[in-house]
Amino acid sequence: MKSAATKERAKNRRLLITLLKLLKLYSAAKTVKLLMIHSVPRYLPHKREMLEFYSQFIKKGDLCFDVGANVGRFTKIFLELGARVVCVEPQEACLQQLYRLFGDNKKVIIVGKALGELEGEGELMMSEEAPTISTMSSKWKNEGRFSKDHKWTKTQKVPITTLDALILSYGLPKFCKIDVEGFEEPVLKGLTKPMPVISFEFTREFFDDAKKCINHLLSIGQVKFNCSLGESMKFLFQKWVTPDELYEKIDQLEDERLWGDIYAKFSVDVKV
Repeated sequence: MKSAATKERAKNRRLLITLLKLLKLYSAAKTVKLLMIHSVPRYLPHKREMLEFYSQFIKKGDLCFDVGANVGRFTKIFLELGARVVCVEPQEACLQQLYRLFGDNKKVIIVGKALGELEGEGELMMSEEAPTISTMSSKWKNEGRFSKDHKWTKTQKVPITTLDALILSYGLPKFCKIDVEGFEEPVLKGLTKPMPVISFEFTREFFDDAKKCINHLLSIGQVKFNCSLGESMKFLFQKWVTPDELYEKIDQLEDERLWGDIYAKFSVDVKV
């Protein structure tokens, strides 16, 4: 149950957003917020942890996919590790920031599309007060942990491509990070061949959907798994494990708000 203070902060945030919109300053405020994300010193300690963690997957010259790139936080990390990055992001405001940051960088390709099981067109539901939780999943929007405290007030028609199509266009990545707010299963179903390492986000309330993602990956190759809780940048297991071992461990964790990333490592020697 949320505290009175938490509810009051949420109410005040909504009032501030309403005022900014009336004054026609909301778009400018969003831009300032995006820029601050990349400049405030509090992000630097965690940045070092991210560099150390992802260096076990990414080496200089490797190709990476950043699916659900948002405003490029992970792309920056991958670039610092010497990677070439395909940034995939459909949200207009985020795309503007990605082009500001990486538009002239020859190591970055920006793809202004969503990913799904099949190529086509879809609808992105956007939360103007919290752009990072914009989603293409109605289930995630209506039943997820943010559904009671946030509103999705705008929609955007977006083109959809697939992981297979990205691979065909740009090559097979050494590492693929997927963060798409509840749309992970359709994204992974657009992949029909193994790649060295994939990460995708999970939450406690939709862990059955994470299991569907795992089952799809098992259908395309021999694969083992690991998990990082929250943004700990630490693996839950010392070795890569089977799905059953992963499920058992997650079930033992008594946290209703549990979330993190599942990592899938294909055991075959994948040529890149």
